[in-house]
Amino acid sequence: MAKYRKIPVVIDAEQWLRHGDNGNVNRVPVEVWNLKMPGPHGCKSCACHMADHGWCGTLEGGHIVCPGDWMITGIEGELYPCKPRIFHKTYEAV
Repeated sequence: MAKYRKIPVVIDAEQWLRHGDNGNVNRVPVEVWNLKMPGPHGCKSCACHMADHGWCGTLEGGHIVCPGDWMITGIEGELYPCKPRIFHKTYEAV
């Protein structure tokens, strides 16, 4: 099997912490809450209250944005959230 290396690309990113941080992140639609909640209020990914989460449309559809996720603008202007642990393993400041 052939091996490939990801081409180095500089991206724009900002960490999303709360509503109002990024105009592309909206409040989570109420109908989505039941998909992510293990209990009455917590998110399956981060255990924060769902009211503290955001919702972002991406090329693959809508995504929940947890507090602390990084919002990345891709090379074609697309937006998507990235978990902090993945972001720090994949990107470095320039």
